[in-house]
This record gives sequence, structure tokens and C-alpha cells, in this order.
Amino acid sequence: MTSVDLRLNAIIDPAVAGGRDIVDLARCVAAGGATLVQFRDKRGETRAIVEEVRAIKAVLTPFNVPLLVNDRVDVALAAGADGVHVGQADMAAIDARRLLGATAIIGLSISSTAEAEAAPIESIDYAGIGNVYATASKQLPNPPIGPEGFARIAAVLRRRAPAMPACGIAGINADNAGAVIAHGADGVAVISALSLAPDPAAAARILRGIIDGMLAKRGA
Repeated sequence: MTSVDLRLNAIIDPAVAGGRDIVDLARCVAAGGATLVQFRDKRGETRAIVEEVRAIKAVLTPFNVPLLVNDRVDVALAAGADGVHVGQADMAAIDARRLLGATAIIGLSISSTAEAEAAPIESIDYAGIGNVYATASKQLPNPPIGPEGFARIAAVLRRRAPAMPACGIAGINADNAGAVIAHGADGVAVISALSLAPDPAAAARILRGIIDGMLAKRGA
């Protein structure tokens, strides 16, 4: 398992960027304290996405912040990203591992205790559990699980893999991130609360402060 710092997983998506340049947005959130950046583009053409990922990787390198690609294992491989985050309907994590190798970071979305029981824990480095809260940034088929639902799902996952890091996903912002950490999350994945903030770097600093403070209080 590759070590991954999930405290502030910044997801950046051209469709949820408020018109900002996506490469500059990545630089801003890293400067503000994001510990991981995940690039998601469900609409772009493959060649353009590869070039964007390469450009984002270049601006993140001075911050030593890993870059993952959502869903697109081919793009991650071509662009030299640090790994991928896959959902339940994307390429299987075991196949992504086979293609990307042992050192790649591979995350998996999990939304139920059944998915936590079935997760290929030998092939993943972390889990993104949700949707914790309602969100407008993505169409979600299931109702929010809340921090308590996060805790239930994480307990199943950690029974199988006690050291498996997990972050909360969906609808998380400065007002509710602390509750997710208090219920056992190692971090949070955030889109709109950073990308659509007036100052994404400042928003990232505020969130990191909340997360770090709650982790310290929890003794994590």
C-alpha cells in the first residue's frame, strides 16, 4: 500500500471551476494546503485532457502534492500522473493496479457497507466514502449518508484493512468538515468549497486548519 495524505483532497473539474484556469486553480489549492489533487473531466477530449494533466502535474511538483486522475486510467498512464481514483462503474481497481504498477496511488469510491465488504483492499491505497452530504457538483443516485453513515461504512472497511485511509466525499465545506473528521475520516474530498470560493487558496487554508485541528483533537 502506497502512503497517501488524504487530509485535504482537492477535486478540480473544468465544469466546476467558476471559469478559472484549471492549472492555476490546482496551483492555488496546493499553495493553500491541499495534500492531494484529483483531476476530473467527464467532457473533454482525451488528447486535451492528457495535456491538462501534464500541466497540472508540473505546477504541483514544487509543492510535493500528488496528482490523481478521476476514472481515466489511460490518461493517468499517458500523462505520468501519480495514480487514479475510480468509482464502482469505472475500470476495476485490480485492473488499474495491473496497468499502473505497484507504486501508483489508487483510490476507490465506496457508498455502502456492501461495497466496503467487496472492496479489493489489496489493490487500493485509500477509499473515498460518500456521498456524505448533498452536492450540486455531481449527480448522485443515493441520498446522503451523513457523518454517521460514513462511520458505519468505514468501520466495515477497517475491519478488513485496519490501516486503510478513508476520506469523506460530497457536499463538504468549512461548516461540516469537522463533523466528518470527528466520525473517523482521515480527510475530506472537496470540490465547490474550494473551486468556487472567491479565493481558493484562502479557502484551502481555512479547511486545512479545521481538519488539522480536529485530527489533533481526535488524537489521530
